[in-house]
Amino acid sequence: QVQLVESGGGLVQAGGSLRLSCAASGRTFSSYAMGWFRQAPGKERELVAAISWSGSNTYYAGSVKGRFTISRVNAKNTVYLQMNSLKPEDTAVYTCAADKVARRHSLTINSYEYDYWGQGTQVTVSS
Repeated sequence: QVQLVESGGGLVQAGGSLRLSCAASGRTFSSYAMGWFRQAPGKERELVAAISWSGSNTYYAGSVKGRFTISRVNAKNTVYLQMNSLKPEDTAVYTCAADKVARRHSLTINSYEYDYWGQGTQVTVSS
């Protein structure tokens, strides 16, 4: 069983930055594709960013492209989401997820393909 623990959320003014971290337990983290999702009140959960387990491929939702950066340090069992130029519409609970069945350079886009989920961290952007 893999546990994912997010940190780094908080309250920030529009235009500010936050870096979210997702720490994973287990020795096979380096072979998991990872993703960051978010869900705002009254809205469906959406994939914000994803990264292959090799780290060579990344995906971003159109609404965050150019502002958010996903990265990973396999030696630390950690995936990050650097969020810059934050907007009020970025306010949501952000959750990381892991796909244990992934090829080296593959991205996991669909939420149903993820096997493990964290508890989430709240990000609030004030205007």
